[in-house]
Amino acid sequence: MVIELSLGGLLTLLGIPTAITSLGLWILQRKMAKREEIRDKREAAREKNEVLLIQNTRAALALAEATAVAVQRIPDAHCNGDMHAALEYARKVKHAQKDFLTEQGVKAIY
Repeated sequence: MVIELSLGGLLTLLGIPTAITSLGLWILQRKMAKREEIRDKREAAREKNEVLLIQNTRAALALAEATAVAVQRIPDAHCNGDMHAALEYARKVKHAQKDFLTEQGVKAIY
């Protein structure tokens, strides 16, 4: 039994699986690109959230420092050593955070 194929028929026969495979790969590539885009958006949102959390922490520390300093200046206020210790701790944490973020910034540059 001999099957005769023309050159055009042979090319068509070989081209069908290639076309199906190419279509499958193209669909897969589109899905991967969409997932990567979603992942990039989520990462940007996480970075923005981190910045806002750091700003919130700094604002809370600034308010705490201002309140502690104001209470210490009131002559009638009988604040024990806790207020002084809390103020010193807040300042220490603020500077430690600033130093950490500065170090991370330098590492990100290089």
